[in-house]
Amino acid sequence: MKAQPKPLLWLGDSLDEVKAFSDEAKRSAGHQLERIQFGLDPLDWKPMENVGAGVKEIRIRVEAAYRVLYVAKFIEAVYVLHVFVKKTPKTSKNDLDLAIKRYRALTKDRSTK
Repeated sequence: MKAQPKPLLWLGDSLDEVKAFSDEAKRSAGHQLERIQFGLDPLDWKPMENVGAGVKEIRIRVEAAYRVLYVAKFIEAVYVLHVFVKKTPKTSKNDLDLAIKRYRALTKDRSTK
């Protein structure tokens, strides 16, 4: 029996943002997210515990540095918190703050169900 993939849920404008990636970056993001949906780790990632427990960052390096922040620890879905093009060596405070805000809203919403 083949495993069922977890649904992928995009928070805020993250789906629109990934659609703005280059074609190669979009393909890579899709491939990495599919791995996660089936319970595998992406090929290049790092933990982002400063955003929230279980949050990870997919690192895509093609003609630019693309990032996808997600959380997959919940049974019902893989949540894509934030997607962006990284323009500096350190992730910007705005990008971190937005991901933290979406993570907190997600965990609050889940606790009221």
